[in-house]
Amino acid sequence: MLQNKKVLIIGSGGREHAVGWKLDQSLHRPTLYFAPGNAGTKELGTNLEIKATDIIALLEFAKKENIYMTLALPDDPLALGIVDLFRKNNLRIWGPTKEASKLEWSKAFAKDFMHRHNLPTSQFRTFTEEQYNDALSYIDTHTTPVVVKASGLALGKGVLICLTREEAKIAVENILIKKIFGDGGSEIVIEEFLLGPEISTHAISDGVSSKVFPSSQDHKKIGIGDTGLNTGGMGTIAPVPFVDENLMTEIKNKIILPTLVNMEHDGIPFEGILYPGLIITSEGPKIIEFNSRFGDPEVQTYMRLLDVDIFELFDACIEKELYKFEIKWKNLFACNIVLASGGYPNAYEKGKVISGIEEAQSDPDIVIFHAGTTIKDGNLVTNGGRVMGVSATGITLQEALDKAYKAIQKIYYEGIYYRDDIGKRALHTKL
Repeated sequence: MLQNKKVLIIGSGGREHAVGWKLDQSLHRPTLYFAPGNAGTKELGTNLEIKATDIIALLEFAKKENIYMTLALPDDPLALGIVDLFRKNNLRIWGPTKEASKLEWSKAFAKDFMHRHNLPTSQFRTFTEEQYNDALSYIDTHTTPVVVKASGLALGKGVLICLTREEAKIAVENILIKKIFGDGGSEIVIEEFLLGPEISTHAISDGVSSKVFPSSQDHKKIGIGDTGLNTGGMGTIAPVPFVDENLMTEIKNKIILPTLVNMEHDGIPFEGILYPGLIITSEGPKIIEFNSRFGDPEVQTYMRLLDVDIFELFDACIEKELYKFEIKWKNLFACNIVLASGGYPNAYEKGKVISGIEEAQSDPDIVIFHAGTTIKDGNLVTNGGRVMGVSATGITLQEALDKAYKAIQKIYYEGIYYRDDIGKRALHTKL
């Protein structure tokens, strides 16, 4: 048995804390390093003063410390080519290459890929800054609502649903000309608005074989009743009550497997987590967008339900032996409620002292995953827009949600904000 192997986890969010929490339970007892980590990951291993985007410094650390396995979890280092860099230096790393992760970091590329391979998605057009006037003309011919997206990475906030043509034109100007999402908005996608409940699906792939995770559902909007601005996610449930086995089989056969097969066909085998965000329309499931890594709130529920040694899962994936590995899941429901800073996803203050964590976790079914937290002057304080995720498990989804919201009542910091309706709509949705 492999003992005390060193694992480097890149990132600082709830996703990285959740994966680290699960790795900490491994029989292999890995030594964990987080770059840069947060106050929660500090309890599991060593936090490094290396940014997730400083891929050269991460490479040097991995070489120096003889890291056994690196997990590239956030989108930014993947888009910078960290997997390619590590492999070039003969280091073991889990995640997709820069070219494969383009499914996420270029929505224009992803849409073209879907179109070429007849994958179910919305009708669309892409435009660059030079085509600004063409984009405005296109909107004049388009029905409303219409969706305007920054093609590049935008922290999950680059999707604008516009109810009128005027709103859409303002969105185009803000993204393409005013660059509100920076370089992520150097190209845009304008697409039709699809109706139906949204779900998240995840599949792990080693480039040869794959395994599909249970369904989950994120709540992207900041406001109660799915209103307001998009965020990186305000809470998740898994599995989704209205998604049955037949629908999951359809998603696997019409979306996940064709995506992986065609990526390989195009000479870009995909390794890591393929995460298509889907909408269940009257015509069946359609792809809203691709992500090339774990969803942050989603993985916090998956780690509560996963019933295998995750160290061995990652190891099998890196060795291209995923076909030998059976993934088991607990017969439970899980939820994760995000506690955010007041003002998020716009401007917010940091440094607010957090209390009540220990009391909230006194229920064994509650686990709190840190995201935007740090230690300052001996106190746990807020250090980001999404501060932490309160996760719970239960025999039913309602039971899990009730436990999570009960635990939240014990936590306090100035400006605390959360949605009190996570999972509510899913409990009453019928397809």
